[in-house]
Amino acid sequence: MTDKNIQLAIQVVPLEREGNVYEKIDAAIDVIQDSGVEYLITPMETVMQGPYDQLQQVAKDAQQALIDAGCTEFLVNIKMHIRTDRDVTMEEKRLDR
Repeated sequence: MTDKNIQLAIQVVPLEREGNVYEKIDAAIDVIQDSGVEYLITPMETVMQGPYDQLQQVAKDAQQALIDAGCTEFLVNIKMHIRTDRDVTMEEKRLDR
């Protein structure tokens, strides 16, 4: 798609009421943290920065982590910011710079 870094925001929402829902969300976050990509965890989603293909794989692995944690139904919301001529960076969007 592009050889530039993009941003991908992912939100996973388990639809189950049994068990600890946050433990299942944490399993997905653990995958992101262990992936080696730059990321920022926010209260509503986790934003990652890196190559398109790598971020797609991390998002897929995070979904598998939910399944492996016993989640049988969940929503996944993904947003991407893509540029073809230059990298997308978290720094350019930060208000505290």
